[in-house]
Amino acid sequence: MLYSAYEMQKSMLAGASAMADFSAELLSNPANPFAYFGGGQILSSALEVFAHAAAPRGKPEFGLHSTTINGAEVAVTEEIVLRKPFGQLKRFVRAGVTGGPKLLIVAPMSGHYATLLRGTVERMLPFADVYITDWRDAKLVPLSDGTFDLDDYVDYLIEFLEKIGPNEGQGGTHMLAVCQPSVPCYAAACLMSADKNPCRPKTLTMMGGPIDTRKAPTAVNTLATERPHSWFSQNVIATIPAQYPGAGRRVYPGFLQLAGFMSMNLGNHMMSHYEMFKHLVQGEDLEAEQTKDFYEEYRSVCDMTAEFYLQTIDVVFQDHALPKGEMLHRGRRVDPAAITDIAILAIEGEKDDISGLGQTKAALDIATGLPADKKRYYMAEGAGHYGIFNGSKWRTKIAPVLEEWIAAHG
Repeated sequence: MLYSAYEMQKSMLAGASAMADFSAELLSNPANPFAYFGGGQILSSALEVFAHAAAPRGKPEFGLHSTTINGAEVAVTEEIVLRKPFGQLKRFVRAGVTGGPKLLIVAPMSGHYATLLRGTVERMLPFADVYITDWRDAKLVPLSDGTFDLDDYVDYLIEFLEKIGPNEGQGGTHMLAVCQPSVPCYAAACLMSADKNPCRPKTLTMMGGPIDTRKAPTAVNTLATERPHSWFSQNVIATIPAQYPGAGRRVYPGFLQLAGFMSMNLGNHMMSHYEMFKHLVQGEDLEAEQTKDFYEEYRSVCDMTAEFYLQTIDVVFQDHALPKGEMLHRGRRVDPAAITDIAILAIEGEKDDISGLGQTKAALDIATGLPADKKRYYMAEGAGHYGIFNGSKWRTKIAPVLEEWIAAHG
C-alpha cells in the first residue's frame, strides 16, 4: 500500500508540475502583455520553483565528456567493464591516456545513484584511471535475479577489484569509499588481505564512513538504534508494485530515504528554495540554475533491497560488529588485524551531521596489524557530509590529500 500510495501521489504531482511549468513559461514570455503587470514575474517564479520540486526524476547521467590533463583537453567515454544484476563496474576511459594509478570509487547504496559522485569523479579524472560502482535501482531488478544483501555487496567489491587486475609492479588499484560503503570496503580489504588475494587494493580511503557509529552519534545513528529490527521491517519496507520489472521485490524505497534526509535539514532546504525563488524574480538565472542542478541530483533516488537495508541496520548501526571484531561474511569472521599492507586514509568533515567525528577514524584504530606509516587521518575543516566529496573544499583541500596518499603508496 505504501508504494502504491506514493506512485499515485507522484502521478498527481507530475501533472501539477507540468501545468505549473507551462504556466510559468506563459507568464514569463515577453510576448505576453500580462507578464508585465500584476506580479506576473513573481507568480511565474513561484510556479517554476514548484514545477521543479514536483517533477518526477529518473537516473541522471554523469555527462563527463572531457577532462584536462597537462593543459590539454582529453575526451572521456564511459565503458561498462563488468555487468551484474544489482550493479555494474563502470570505467571512465580517457582517450589516448595510458598508465597512472587505477582508482575504484565505491558509491554509496543509500538511496541515491552513483551520479551523486559526479564531482568526485570529475576531480579525479586528470589524476587517475577512474572506475566506479554503478548500483542499480532495486525496483528494476526482476525477482528471478535473486537477492542482494551486505554479503553480496562485499562479494561484488572483491569481484570488481579482481576484474580491474592484480597489484603487479606499478599496477594495482586504489579504493575510495564514500560514506556508507566504508564498512563493506573495509570488510573486503580484510578478507582479501587474509587470503593474500593479489588483487587487494594498494590503498583504501574512507570518507565520512560509519565504521564505528558509537563515536559521536548523529541523528541518523540515533534513528537506527532507538527502534528494534522488527520496527524497520514492519514500517519502512515496501513491495514493488506490478508496473516495474522488480514487481514483488521487498525494498527500502528511495523516496523514504530522501524524506528522511530532507527532514533532517528542512530549514536549510526551504531557504535554498526561497533563494532560488528570489534569483528567478531578479532574473539571476545562473544562480537559480545552480540550485536546480543540485536538487535535480539530490531528488533522484532509487530503492535498495530490504535484505541489504535491514542487514546494514543490524550489523553497522545496532551491533557495531566490525569495530567489535564480530562481523561475519558468509559465516567467516572479518578480521581487521589481517590488513598488513593496505595503506588506509580516513577522512572526516568537521561539520558532518551524517557520520560524526571519530566514526571513520576508528578504522585506523582497529587495523592493529598495519604499520603506523600506512595510516593517516585528515579532518576537513568546515566541511559537512556532502562537502567531503563535492564542492570547493573537496576540489582544493581534500582531493590533493588523497592524490598525495595514492602517489606515496603506489
